[in-house]
Amino acid sequence: MPMPKEENVFGDIFGGWVMAHVDLAGGLEAMRHSRGRVATVAVNAFQFHQPISSGDLVSFYAEVVNLGRTSMTVAVQVFAERHPSNPVFVKVTEATLTYVALDADGNKRDVPRENA
Repeated sequence: MPMPKEENVFGDIFGGWVMAHVDLAGGLEAMRHSRGRVATVAVNAFQFHQPISSGDLVSFYAEVVNLGRTSMTVAVQVFAERHPSNPVFVKVTEATLTYVALDADGNKRDVPRENA
C-alpha cells in the first residue's frame, strides 16, 4: 500500500514508485524461475492506465512469458483495490521486462529448462 510520502501534489502515486515495485515483482518471478540471481536488462513496455492514489491497496502479478537460454521476459500486471467499503478492482499498470540469469560472479548462466 503506497503511503502519502509517495504521492505528488495531486494525490497520485509517483510513477517511479510504481516502476520500482514492478521491477521487484518481475525480478522475484525471474529469480524463482531461474533459481538464483538475476539482473534487469530491459524494460520492454510500460503502460500506466490509471493513477494510483494513496490508500489504494496495490497488487502486482508477474509471470514469465518468454524464455531464452540465459534470459527471460516477465509480464507484470498491477491492480488497485479502491473504496474498502465497496471494493472496486482496477488494472492500473502493465509492463514487460527482461531479466538475465547470473552466476555468483555476475556472469550470464543458463536458465534451468525444467521450469519451462
